[in-house]
Amino acid sequence: MYELFAYGDAGWGDEILRGLAITAQLAIVTLPVGLALGFLAAFCSLSQLRTLRFFGFGYTTVMRGLPEILTLFVVYNGVGLLLNSALRWWNPDGGGTNFSPFAAGVIALGMVFGAFAGEVIRGAFNSLDRGQAEAGRAIGMSQRKIFFRIQLPQFWRFALPGLGNLWINMLKDTALVSVIALDDLMRMTKVAVGVTKQPFTFYLVACLIYWVLCLLSEVVLARMEKRANRGVRRA
Repeated sequence: MYELFAYGDAGWGDEILRGLAITAQLAIVTLPVGLALGFLAAFCSLSQLRTLRFFGFGYTTVMRGLPEILTLFVVYNGVGLLLNSALRWWNPDGGGTNFSPFAAGVIALGMVFGAFAGEVIRGAFNSLDRGQAEAGRAIGMSQRKIFFRIQLPQFWRFALPGLGNLWINMLKDTALVSVIALDDLMRMTKVAVGVTKQPFTFYLVACLIYWVLCLLSEVVLARMEKRANRGVRRA
């Protein structure tokens, strides 16, 4: 069995590690994209303007109601089609281009993460003590200072558990990009299974790798939550 995971032509160790690297890169790049979309959705949902509230709630409602793999297919095929149409309009004599599966994965997973994160962020801001913001305005603080000095430091304490769960779910959802030919961990595992006819061995190793990634994430998130809750007296 150990020969199956050797390096070079004799085994699949290097292919599995390259797939793991792409999976990690995809998750790390998607995280800031999803957080940015989540903050934007939460800002719109909390806005006093009806149009922005409609946009915020509409985005989170639609994206949370769609299967992740369907969102991935729509982004990969739809954005690729729009991109090629725009290129043909700009240069009719030029050829088309292939939309990057990695970019499609980042956009699709980021949109899904952002929809769920928007609800977590909105709930975290609604949990803040409004009296502290009123006290800040009473002493002449601008809204920007109130946000960065009063609200944001406390916001993480309420939002981290939910955002941590979303990160772990998104880390596992990266396996979906294998269906659009991105050579991530799951796709390389499938290729190895097809060549070696050893499904149990390779899928078990893939399970262990994903489990270790999630376990490491939980350790890091626990430390972040502990730091965010420092100085907070528990009842």
